[in-house]
Amino acid sequence: MKNLAFAIAKTIINGFERHIYLYSEITQTAKQRFEQHRWHDVQVAAKARTEFYDHRIDETLATIKQDFCIEALDDKLWKYVKISYIELLSKHPQPELAESFYNSIFCHLFERKYYHNAYIFVQSTATRLDALPKPSIYTSYFPAERGLFQTITRIIKSHNFSVPFSHLKKDINTLIAKFRQQADKTRYQLADLQFDILDSVFYRNKGAYIIGRVISPAGETPFIISLLNTEADGLFIDALITEGEHMAVVFGFARAYFFVDCQHPHALVEFLNRLIPHKTSADLYSAIGFHKQGKTQFYRDFLNHLDNSDDKLELAPGIKGMVMSVFTLPSYPYVFKIIKDKFSPSKNMTRADVKGKYRLVKLHDRVGRMADTMEYSEVAFPKKRFSEELLEELNTVAPSLLRFEDDLVIIKHMYIERRMTPLNLYLAKATDDEVDNAMYGYGKAIKQLIAANIFPGDMLLKNFGVTRHGRVIFYDYDEITYMNEVNFRVKPEAMTEEQIYASEPWYSVDPGDVFPEEIATFALANNRYRQAFLRHHSNLLEAKYWQECQANVAKGVFADVYPYPEKSRFCHYKGHKVNE
Repeated sequence: MKNLAFAIAKTIINGFERHIYLYSEITQTAKQRFEQHRWHDVQVAAKARTEFYDHRIDETLATIKQDFCIEALDDKLWKYVKISYIELLSKHPQPELAESFYNSIFCHLFERKYYHNAYIFVQSTATRLDALPKPSIYTSYFPAERGLFQTITRIIKSHNFSVPFSHLKKDINTLIAKFRQQADKTRYQLADLQFDILDSVFYRNKGAYIIGRVISPAGETPFIISLLNTEADGLFIDALITEGEHMAVVFGFARAYFFVDCQHPHALVEFLNRLIPHKTSADLYSAIGFHKQGKTQFYRDFLNHLDNSDDKLELAPGIKGMVMSVFTLPSYPYVFKIIKDKFSPSKNMTRADVKGKYRLVKLHDRVGRMADTMEYSEVAFPKKRFSEELLEELNTVAPSLLRFEDDLVIIKHMYIERRMTPLNLYLAKATDDEVDNAMYGYGKAIKQLIAANIFPGDMLLKNFGVTRHGRVIFYDYDEITYMNEVNFRVKPEAMTEEQIYASEPWYSVDPGDVFPEEIATFALANNRYRQAFLRHHSNLLEAKYWQECQANVAKGVFADVYPYPEKSRFCHYKGHKVNE
């Protein structure tokens, strides 16, 4: 039996090794795509890589079923399988990722009642990594040895870009000035400074990011240096980000995953967590591309939170959705979303359609404006943690997704995402300045979604949320579609009294027809909100604007969306001109 257990364990680890090999291969080519301005290929690679994990799981499951004829759980055998697997991971550089892969295989094979630590890694054994010598993932530089300018030049050139910088000397001088301006802790003699720079460059969309920290007698100053590449000018430094809040946004849950070639993700996440302490390990694993490990870490964190809290799950505040039912745990900053069994008559779609929309968002560039979601199956909650109102609501709107086992409530399928304040609720209590900023963000979110080839569909304020950073994020996906699937029209002008007072459109409306001026009617009925919106985004009410954006998307024009404030860019710094 032990030989059979080892063979099964070896099959699973082989599947994981194939996953890591292919994952690393596509990640390592990110530098080439960046240098060659292959922006369309960046999107294709990001989508493909996000699907790698599920493909490898399917391949490994097929092999196990074919080679070992697994039909039911053999208690003794699978306990030996786990023991064998742990032995195979004893010197593995990515044991925590391999454990999650094992869990996925097991959970596809057997029923939920076996999902406990005797068979799967509910608790990780990879904590041994904390006790081992830290692998080398960064290089330390001492500016006193060569001088500040030469040290920074060496750091930039150490990444061996094949494309030259168009004005590196000017960029570095601006970078030094920015550090002195932004980071008090770096204002020391060179002999007192040390720079720790991650060896891996972080690639995403059109940007490349060098990440590190400055160590001084005053403490650590984390930073991100943003690099861009233009066909006309080559490489240049675009921004320096040192504020923790802005760094957190760069790693935000509404961003696409980075491409980072690092073979020691545990050490990388640990390093990043020191730089951006507000981000959890789950956040950071997802941000560097290991979103399945992010799910694993999140679920462990959630179980720990349940054990150390006693508040009850309750319906999330805001207007109830026509497709999804949303609930939350007040002490935990996430919401739980399940698809209702029956939708409002105005929603002509199925549960499969809704899942498809969420899948689309998972694979698409979220440009900082669509919340990432974690999809789970067979999730068990203690029944005592549900409020009576919530349990009644779920039993009413989605009984097919619920079942009860002893003192547990099992939810067959759900999505979990970061909790935000619904925009309509935020605006109701906002000052004039907050309304102005929020409506600017609302319109900006729509424009950036358009640029990413996403038509949001339902643009009511309740479908957008405000983060703790004040960013406006879209989170209702059941009506999103691609821009080329929509026909933007000018609403015909009523000419007769009968047309003016008609309760139904007196003109033809085909599927896919959209009249942008109706945004003002349905989403901006409140005059205070509408006036703030018009100050910034009046063009969103014009069909011509949407048609022009649609044409740009069709031509493959990818708009620039920066994950940091526009004012942070070097081109806005006095004395620094990008083109000279």
